[in-house]
Amino acid sequence: MRKIDLSGKTALVLGVANQRSLAWAIAEALGEAGCRLAFTYQGERLHQNVTKLAAKYDDALVMACDVTSDEQIDGVFAQVEKSFRRLDFMIHSIAFARREDLEGEFRKTSLEGWRTALEISAYSLVALSNRAARLMQREGGSIVALTFLASERVFPNYNVMGSAKAALEHAVRQLASELGPLGVRVNAISAGPVSTLSARGISGFMDMAVHHRKKAPLKRNIEAKEVGDAALFLCSSMASGITGSTLYVDAGYHIMGL
Repeated sequence: MRKIDLSGKTALVLGVANQRSLAWAIAEALGEAGCRLAFTYQGERLHQNVTKLAAKYDDALVMACDVTSDEQIDGVFAQVEKSFRRLDFMIHSIAFARREDLEGEFRKTSLEGWRTALEISAYSLVALSNRAARLMQREGGSIVALTFLASERVFPNYNVMGSAKAALEHAVRQLASELGPLGVRVNAISAGPVSTLSARGISGFMDMAVHHRKKAPLKRNIEAKEVGDAALFLCSSMASGITGSTLYVDAGYHIMGL
């Protein structure tokens, strides 16, 4: 089996919350392949978690980043450039919606709730990719975002986050078109339900996971490591001809009609 070697490469991973995060599974896959890592965290509550996890890797960067702040985003990329002088990969694993907008009736979503969900969960990919591309221009690079099937179908209690994921996937295609001439590939991974901190915030998540396991062709839920492996593939030269695509890592659930 061909081994993926990313020695000498650098990656920025946004969205790690704890060791169960899909972002952390991706970071581990990249780190084990030899990639140097930079992490961001949102809020002081997660600072200690992310710093402790990042200590596994020598010379890893850990930076605060509120993606609603241009100043903080600029600060992150200035630090990456100062420390790494380049950026090869960026992992976007950022999503947020207010709890009240993930419950009840979608038609009652407030304008503020809509703006919050789409700004943090979708627009942030645009803002971050704009900065990342500048550091990738010399040798190209890969940007990977995490999405979910609610971008295409209705899932109870996902509400406005489904709209945000649909916008995110469109942004992936648009960015892939614009950044392709620079050698930068942009793709998304649509993961099946995994019990992460953010997933457990969705009412009825455990029922969703049970349904997924029963209906998926592989008759199981996925593991975070499988998402990490998929991201490693998309970042590597083995995926050099793939951009603007959504890769489903969901045990085949997305193909089922019933």
